[in-house]
Amino acid sequence: MRFVIQRVAHASVRVDGQVIGKIGKGFLVLIGVAEEDTKEIADKMVKKLLGLRIFEDEQGKTNLDLHAVDGELLLVSQFTLYADCKRGNRPGFTRAGNPAMASSMYEYIIESCKKQLKAVERGEFGADMKVELLNDGPFTILLDSSEL
Repeated sequence: MRFVIQRVAHASVRVDGQVIGKIGKGFLVLIGVAEEDTKEIADKMVKKLLGLRIFEDEQGKTNLDLHAVDGELLLVSQFTLYADCKRGNRPGFTRAGNPAMASSMYEYIIESCKKQLKAVERGEFGADMKVELLNDGPFTILLDSSEL
């Protein structure tokens, strides 16, 4: 499982021209699910995500997590995080989870986050989404379950 976490001042996602998810200060998280991922892996990733202390405190040090700053989450599925570009110029996506499993895992992650944070927004699995954000920093982190 891979999360690309971007600290944002605000972010939104549109499908067919309509805003379906919108947040203020918080994290935009792009979520890639691999075929071998499990709920246990998702639980570890969510715990790490919600515990990341990458917001500044009064001294300007990154010591605060989402809860401390009343931050929000926008969770967007993105199978392209498992692009394989080793051969040729056209990426392969065989490591990405099959759509039924990946969709189920995405929903599980959303529900897990909603149990722990009051402001959780989402994209639409499998849709052509337009994502807008103002990256704050910029501050972007890649979490890969194989490294936890």
